[in-house]
Amino acid sequence: MLRTTASRLAGAVKSSMAPQAIGGAGARSFVTAKLPDLAYDYGALQPVIAAEIMQLHHAKHHNGYVTNFNVAMEKYAEAEAKGDYQTMISLQGAIKFNGGGHLNHSIFWKNLAPVKDCAPPQGELLTMIDRDFGSLASLQEKFSAQTVAVQGSGWGWLGYNKATGKLAITTTANQDPCVTTGLQPLLGVDVWEHAYYLQYKNLRPDYVKAIWEIVNWKDVAANLAASK
Repeated sequence: MLRTTASRLAGAVKSSMAPQAIGGAGARSFVTAKLPDLAYDYGALQPVIAAEIMQLHHAKHHNGYVTNFNVAMEKYAEAEAKGDYQTMISLQGAIKFNGGGHLNHSIFWKNLAPVKDCAPPQGELLTMIDRDFGSLASLQEKFSAQTVAVQGSGWGWLGYNKATGKLAITTTANQDPCVTTGLQPLLGVDVWEHAYYLQYKNLRPDYVKAIWEIVNWKDVAANLAASK
């Protein structure tokens, strides 16, 4: 269906803003996406991620995805109200890319926390990690290897497979959301160059290795609980 991509991403994007009506009375509306506030200052993830990178990444890159997603969704709603299927189809790429960028980054920021606030996984999450990967160290090794190997730009993911009840590692290209792989996102690591290049240059492996120091396992566990 034409609304598949638009509906999935719009439903996943949370916003406190009121729906925007398009096309007059009785027309469909969409929820305007909003750049989320961070739970920490831009400099709070240092030395793993520099404050300059965080400021550019959140206020510029993520904000750009939000802006462009809203523009695409408004155009989609207008086209839908007119029955303009050609335009609806042509907007699917922009909706997936920018909506995915917003969704992915909204997960990413919560997956991270200052070093002082991070602690190893516990409880059910740790039990599942041990069962599905052998140990936390093994998970980190496998996740890092697959994420570093992403060609070009993309994401590394730890996800939950509802069908099997198991954890799994996957990657996505560009801004494709984790859900497009059939997994529920628990932990995502951004390996677009804008996420690390100012600090790590072309050493993506060093960035991925360092980011484990600021993984917020409490948030990962909360994502797991919400995925069931």
